[in-house]
This record gives sequence, C-alpha cells and structure tokens, in this order.
Amino acid sequence: MKVSREQAALNRERIVDVAARLFREKGYDGIGVADLMKNAGLTHGGFYGHFASKEDLMIEACQHALEKSLEGWRAKVASDPQRALPAIIDSYLTTRHRDQPGGGCPAAAMGVDVARMSPGARPAFTQATRQQFALLEGLLPDGAPDGAPERRRQQAIATFAAMVGAMVLARSVDDEALSAEILDAVKAQLLPD
Repeated sequence: MKVSREQAALNRERIVDVAARLFREKGYDGIGVADLMKNAGLTHGGFYGHFASKEDLMIEACQHALEKSLEGWRAKVASDPQRALPAIIDSYLTTRHRDQPGGGCPAAAMGVDVARMSPGARPAFTQATRQQFALLEGLLPDGAPDGAPERRRQQAIATFAAMVGAMVLARSVDDEALSAEILDAVKAQLLPD
C-alpha cells in the first residue's frame, strides 16, 4: 500500500526526531538503521525512501537537534531577557542534562561524531554554533572597559566551550561526586555571585 505524501512527510519527521534523540544518547556508531526505524515505529525497508544513507540522516537529525536547542535558548531570552544567561547556564550544567543526553545539547552529545564524519555534516553544526555564540554574546555584560565587541565574542565562545566541555567531562567520569563537582565548578566560574 502506497502512503500519501502527507504521511510520508510525517514519517520522515518522526524518523528525524527519533534519530536526533538516539544519536545523542548512543552516538552515531551506537545505533543502526534497523533499530532507528524500529524506534520510529517503521520498517527498516522504508529508510532508503527517505534518506540516501545513515550519514544523511545524521546530518538532518543534527540540524533538527541544533534548531531545537536554539529554540529553547531563545524561549529563555523571550521569557526574561535579564535572567536569560543565568537561566541557560543553570539549566545546562545540571545532573539532569548530564543524565539525559537524548534531549540535551547536540554539541556535547554529537560534536565528536560530527567531527569524524564527512565534511557534509559540519555546515549545519557550524551555523548553529555561530548562532549560539551570537545569542550568548548578546546576553553577556560588557567584558572590557571600552565594551569591545571582540571581547564579548571571546566571552561568548569561552562560555559555550566551558559549558560543553563540562558536560562532556561530567558524562565521561565514573565517579558521581566528581561528575557533579565538574558541573558545579564550571557553573560557579560562569555565574559568580
């Protein structure tokens, strides 16, 4: 039985959504096409009607996850511009985020996979990273007496790099106390009292 165009579009959207979660949870090599499709509630045979390869799906799933991440940050800005930066940092550097990578930051969960893939995977990641830097840059207080724009950009890059690095390290260690200490230490540096 042939599916309608609308149903095909919904199926593709479901595949991308599930893949974005599973790639963040298990990594690119940690899940196969058959399991991705099963988790999406579809048959393995339908995969190639939507994507040329698993890598093509990874690119689209990464793009989807990055857009969702930016939407979350923008919602915090729209909700309370004055408290957005602390809210972003505070919600990012948590054990909840650490323990639920499938719904978390794509940079912390998928960055290494994207770096190892073909160059085609990088443009979406690059664009979203630039957007995250710009968003953070707009939220940071002036970092230099002269309010130099390049200093604010440096602060934005350093802030995001510290957040992502802390999350990667917190997920990598097998000591719960050390993992929490990593998150708390970076949060304390980024949100001094």
